[in-house]
Amino acid sequence: MRRVTGAHLQASRVAPAGRRHWLLFGGLAAAVFVVDQLVKAWIVSSFEVGIPVDLAGPYLRITISHNTGALFGLFRDQAILFALFSLGVIGFIVWYHGRNPRSLAQSVALGLLLGGALGNLIDRIRLGYVVDFVDMGIGSWRFYTYNVADSAITAALLLLIVLAFWSGRRAGPGGG
Repeated sequence: MRRVTGAHLQASRVAPAGRRHWLLFGGLAAAVFVVDQLVKAWIVSSFEVGIPVDLAGPYLRITISHNTGALFGLFRDQAILFALFSLGVIGFIVWYHGRNPRSLAQSVALGLLLGGALGNLIDRIRLGYVVDFVDMGIGSWRFYTYNVADSAITAALLLLIVLAFWSGRRAGPGGG
């Protein structure tokens, strides 16, 4: 007969929770990646580069652009450099998630981040640029043009910031 210890019980409780975190993380990353690539394929096949198409008047429109740089179009014509940087970021995201995520919300944030990073990485490798198409603004004041992957990355970063502040507040003024 096998003797069950407290450590064994603890390990059996952690394993299913860890699997849930990994399934959520991986499933969300895959979903963001697939949706990003499908939407980009549809946009590229249905619209012309640089010609705005109003969705909600001039406030929201589709305008395809080729971003050869980074966020907000910074550092143009550096696709190879940013592809290599993206590979490092992807490795870091997976490693960090593997360090025992503290919550399902953290797995959601990291899954969104991973899916977005993969979506833009594939564009950089395949095309040499990232396909952006969501164009928002008022008149000549325009926000940067972005895509589904960028939206997922932005949502992930906002969620990680909220989680950092929330966990800091829960810990109290002394930090623990």
